[in-house]
Amino acid sequence: MPAGRDQAQARLNKLRAEIEHHNYCYYVLDNPEIPDAEFDRLMRELQALEAAHPELVTPDSPTQRVGAAPLKAFAEVAHAVPMLSLNNAFSEEDVIAFDRRAREGLGSEGELEYAVEPKFDGLAITLHYHNGHFIQGATRGDGYTGEDVSANLRTIHAIPLQLDPEQAPPWLEVRGEVLMLKRDFERLNAEARSRGEKEFANPRNAAAGSLRQLDSRVTAKRRLTFFAYGIGRVEGSALPKTHDETMSWLAKLRFPVCPERRTVRGVQGLLHYFAELGAKREQLPYEIDGAVYKLNKLSEQEALGFVARAPRWAIAHKYPAQEELTVVEAIDVQVGRTGALTPVARLKPVFVGGVTVTNATLHNEDEVRRKDIRVGDTVIVRRAGDVIPEVVAILPERRPMRDLVTPLHEPFTMPATCPECGAPVVKLEGEAAARCTNGLACPAQRKQAILHFASRRAMDIEGLGDKLVEQLVDKGLIQTPADLYTLTLEQAAGLERMAEKSASNLITAIEASRHKDLARFIFAMGIRNVGEQTAKDLARHFGQLDALMQADEAALMQVPDVGPVVAESILAFFAEHHNRAVIERLRKAEAWQDGEAQPLAAGHLAGKTFVLTGTLPNLARDEAKARIEAAGGKVAGSVSKKTDYVVAGAEPGSKYTKAQELGVTILDEAQLLELLERGVEA
Repeated sequence: MPAGRDQAQARLNKLRAEIEHHNYCYYVLDNPEIPDAEFDRLMRELQALEAAHPELVTPDSPTQRVGAAPLKAFAEVAHAVPMLSLNNAFSEEDVIAFDRRAREGLGSEGELEYAVEPKFDGLAITLHYHNGHFIQGATRGDGYTGEDVSANLRTIHAIPLQLDPEQAPPWLEVRGEVLMLKRDFERLNAEARSRGEKEFANPRNAAAGSLRQLDSRVTAKRRLTFFAYGIGRVEGSALPKTHDETMSWLAKLRFPVCPERRTVRGVQGLLHYFAELGAKREQLPYEIDGAVYKLNKLSEQEALGFVARAPRWAIAHKYPAQEELTVVEAIDVQVGRTGALTPVARLKPVFVGGVTVTNATLHNEDEVRRKDIRVGDTVIVRRAGDVIPEVVAILPERRPMRDLVTPLHEPFTMPATCPECGAPVVKLEGEAAARCTNGLACPAQRKQAILHFASRRAMDIEGLGDKLVEQLVDKGLIQTPADLYTLTLEQAAGLERMAEKSASNLITAIEASRHKDLARFIFAMGIRNVGEQTAKDLARHFGQLDALMQADEAALMQVPDVGPVVAESILAFFAEHHNRAVIERLRKAEAWQDGEAQPLAAGHLAGKTFVLTGTLPNLARDEAKARIEAAGGKVAGSVSKKTDYVVAGAEPGSKYTKAQELGVTILDEAQLLELLERGVEA
């Protein structure tokens, strides 16, 4: 090999190793060591060298992860060791029975040790390596024969294309799951929406569809990731003695393995892990649908063997389904506090996410039309944790038809008049929501405004819930929040299901709500586009409600994060005669107390934006927020490029991940306290 070529090969080897190291840090460890610009510089140098020496390009070069020309079809791959499914457990009794069968099969009277891990909601695949080089990858298929998706798997940065030859065995088959992280799924659907294209129903469908693209260049753009969960076979090297040690060995070979895995003992250890994992399910960066339990000792796995198409030594403990099929029986329209009309699907009852769901939000008219949801459609309904159920997609093939070409039901249209009061409905330019124009004269808006006024973070009137407000408004006892302070014990006791003690408690709670600080009162008024944080900023800046009411647009926009839209909403609210009349009645009721103006520029953290995530060891969330604000800082609810610091405690959520993506400074509690007390950069 000529000297120039020798030098090129040496530089290529070094660049490839360095780039793969940084890929590993970014995609597997989620801990990048260099800025994106430096990574791009290394990649450009590698591309230039390979362009100058095309004969030195190898299949495992980082430049080959961009995809290749489309295939006509996938070739079949026979699995030397079948990729079998797991039996499922849906209750504690199923888990207890699984543990009992394992102990009986092994003749063990004591507690068994299990390796436990999340059950990813993705696509199972197998990866083959020869002398450390990735040579082939395939889907599970029917368990015995899968599809060769090697070209697509090469585009996934989390999958190593070359292993350390000193550690890798001659032949190695690694099994795992290809999936799409929640943030990448949201980005993919946002891009689809912007192009007017169909969205994916969930991350699993997105991952499966992306991995089975005949054009691997499409797959390369989809940001898939991978987690290893086992070994199919290994030749030329001895396996560790336990599953846990096997996973640690794979991690040393630079395969991504799940950080949520661990070992537990006995059935109580399994159930405790299941509950703990379920509690943090919504905060995980990926979708899961259960937990997987495996006997940790490989010798015990071998002793128990298999039954039919599943191992006796493992089981999947499933959470209640977060998605189910049901039928749209009607589409109604609800009116919110600000007059926004929201279409709601009335569903044939279905058990999903641990509860029976009968209603699901359809967001707005544009969303209904985009998904083409009609009465009679069979739909996928999703409910995750405490999130309001929503219709994800329809099943067009199940749509009831009048004939072969005409659907039985017409497309949904928003009513021209409010369903609650009959007032005209308008849709302003640039807004997705249509709105009732009748303000507090609309009973629905009146009820929602009173509920908001009484909510915990506003005036905090305990016991004043939906049913009670509905009665008070329908009986004409209350028309505005100010009427709450003239409500008598006799009137409250006369309501349905209100004993004298309950009525007395309500009147006491209303009395206790007087003299709230100005920030709470501003938030309680329900000014459009003014949330809790903006209310605090306004109260601190103006000090007195009269000063806020008299402010013009220029004065309002001196408050941080108050722009033209928010300023216009505030001006419009105080320009309304009805609103001023209600405020005067609330003034006489001494509903709030003014303070002194404290411009946000005061304090050494002025102009700094913080976001809190996770549980701090000593500071409660509200306490940390109050101390930051006292130093002039602002606490926001989401991470953006404008965020200066993210304060992370135990079990941080997606905000932590977003901060890492954007390069935002992350503080622990000790660093936050130092920043608060000393006023120095952490």
